[in-house]
Amino acid sequence: MKQLSLFDAPSPYQVPRSAAPTLDPEGLRRWKQRIYDYQQALRSQAVPQQQSLFETGPTSWHQPEQIDPFELSTHSALFWRQAPQATINSQQGCLYFILDRQLPLLLYIGETKLTANQRWRGTHDCKTYLFRYVELHRRYEFPVAVVSAFWHHLPNHKKILQRWERDLILKWRPPFNKECWQWWGQPFGKKA
Repeated sequence: MKQLSLFDAPSPYQVPRSAAPTLDPEGLRRWKQRIYDYQQALRSQAVPQQQSLFETGPTSWHQPEQIDPFELSTHSALFWRQAPQATINSQQGCLYFILDRQLPLLLYIGETKLTANQRWRGTHDCKTYLFRYVELHRRYEFPVAVVSAFWHHLPNHKKILQRWERDLILKWRPPFNKECWQWWGQPFGKKA
């Protein structure tokens, strides 16, 4: 009798899951519209010419404020699972961008000194956020077109590359980057 009662009791190892998504259809529309309005307002502004107090030396013929992720060539969002492509599997690192071309929205910005494929083959929180994002769109029968884009014109130094990534994140405020959760919340993040 005592053994049977052990099976009837709730397990301390079970995690309660909510069947209800964090965003209802209208909430998802409003969330996306706020991000879209912010990012499109940036695109319509002229690129400011910033003068640095400290010279960082030549990095490339580009600067991060010149990068418009929406203008880059796109690839499958599952690029790390597909056959190698020269534009993706460059032997150098890159800045990478995850976008939803449907609205369009910039969802995530990252950097790697590895190839993008090497960086994304392992564990990457953004893959979980993307899965949840697409899953919710499918549940509500909303169109979604998640793609990836890459920028290979990189500075030579890791610290400069990381600063580029940070500057772009703070500029574009992509909702899957943790630095931006203060503006958009975490409907697809770790709390979801």
